[in-house]
Amino acid sequence: MFSRFGGGIHPPGHKNITEDLEFINLPIPHACYIPLQQHVGAPAQLAVAVGDMVSEGQLIGRADGFISANVHSSIPGRVAGIAPVPTVYGPQQSVIIEAEGAFSASAMPQEADDWSALSRGEILERIREAGVVGLGGAAFPTAVKLSPPPEKKIDTLVVNGAECEPYLTVDDMLMRTFPSDIIEGTRIAMKALGVTAAVIGVEGNKKEAIAALKKSLGPASGRETIRVKKLATKYPQGAEKQMICSLLGRRVPSGGLPMDAGVIVQNVGTLFALRKAVLYNKPLLARYVTVSGNAIRKPGNYKVRIGTRIADIVEECGGFTEEPSRVVMGGPLCGVSVHSLDFPVVKGTSGILFLAGKGAAARDYSPCIRCGKCVAVCPMGLLPNELGNAAEKDRFDLAAELNPYDCIMCGSCSYVCPAQRPLSHFIKLAQHKLKALS
Repeated sequence: MFSRFGGGIHPPGHKNITEDLEFINLPIPHACYIPLQQHVGAPAQLAVAVGDMVSEGQLIGRADGFISANVHSSIPGRVAGIAPVPTVYGPQQSVIIEAEGAFSASAMPQEADDWSALSRGEILERIREAGVVGLGGAAFPTAVKLSPPPEKKIDTLVVNGAECEPYLTVDDMLMRTFPSDIIEGTRIAMKALGVTAAVIGVEGNKKEAIAALKKSLGPASGRETIRVKKLATKYPQGAEKQMICSLLGRRVPSGGLPMDAGVIVQNVGTLFALRKAVLYNKPLLARYVTVSGNAIRKPGNYKVRIGTRIADIVEECGGFTEEPSRVVMGGPLCGVSVHSLDFPVVKGTSGILFLAGKGAAARDYSPCIRCGKCVAVCPMGLLPNELGNAAEKDRFDLAAELNPYDCIMCGSCSYVCPAQRPLSHFIKLAQHKLKALS
């Protein structure tokens, strides 16, 4: 078992709520609210107009430049409006589609294309056309990530199956339900990168997933090497830099990216979607999402169409057992608290949590007591207390000297702070201010 990075925390997992609940397809909503910005990079450019009839899987937003992603209609119907809607990226121009007509793209073609006969360029083009982005939460365009600059020598693909955030179990269930698809997606990504080695990292609390992946590996083909490694159950084990350290013993330099350590990291959900794009030319129309928390009547792991509002998910999940004091898109540590049930599911939505009780409510914070707990748990070796103090006092000149951009926003510092200080928020504020000043 590997765990070579310093710091980290062991929060209660709460995974027992959904970890054994198999995937269920949620009914198609009456309307989908599909943002043109649901990925890192430039928003997609509108490709339809109000009143247009669109088919399932039709391009409605065209990627604008290299770092961008196509957006497709997740349902057939009529474009009822084009307007800003609230999203985790802020209000974003969105295509509102009211369901109407036949669902033609849902059924998978009987025969898959032979991806081994495709060139690396053809594989990347299919991924790009399908609008696949990182489904672990970062939502970086996958075709771009699999196209590192020629000067960056990549030798290993790291597959992220850690899913270290509390409550979330969607990746665990993906690995248990579709292990062969994930292995095939891994091989496709390896060909796109031109590498022969891959390592799949899974936390030790996911024994069934580890066993399923190992069973699906089968014999190695040619010079290819794919390994499945068990990781210590520790947060933030699933962060890219920490996973690289744990699996390969490599350090990503300060200010650098995984490619600077010869590695590209892909989430298991991304590889699952990537495989469908390459084998079946299937655009990213839906994703699997964990719906959990103590305030939702029917928690579970659900397949949800992109653009489905939280309100529609709540209705299909039986409503609330009590009024939630906090609704989170993503995990409780890295996710975003939302103020409305009108937020739609986007490509990077891994979970939706409905949390009730005193612990979930917003709390007042007090001045730093200099206990050093945040410093001890920071997996990047930063000084979160000093960064927080500097940002709180608008001393961004001081924050700039403390490597704020090395922060991975894992939230470990905020979690352990006895003064309840929102340290991750302060550091994020410092990053935004410093970018604005540069």
